[in-house]
Amino acid sequence: MMHGFSGYGFGMGFGSLFMILFWAVVIYLLYTLFTHDKKCSTKSPEEILKKRYANGEISKEEFERMKEELKS
Repeated sequence: MMHGFSGYGFGMGFGSLFMILFWAVVIYLLYTLFTHDKKCSTKSPEEILKKRYANGEISKEEFERMKEELKS
């Protein structure tokens, strides 16, 4: 004789556990994705200065002046 969902009680507990685990993994991956960019973008001041000069954000005079300031 079947009594409703009495046979599924054990399985449904694991379903909830797996759902929590799934969302924990998704949140961890998103966190890692967004924090990884910040960790990888730590460049030296000279690298940032060279990139700004290459992009045309600063003139050659500004580049040379800032480069000398970084050396001192």
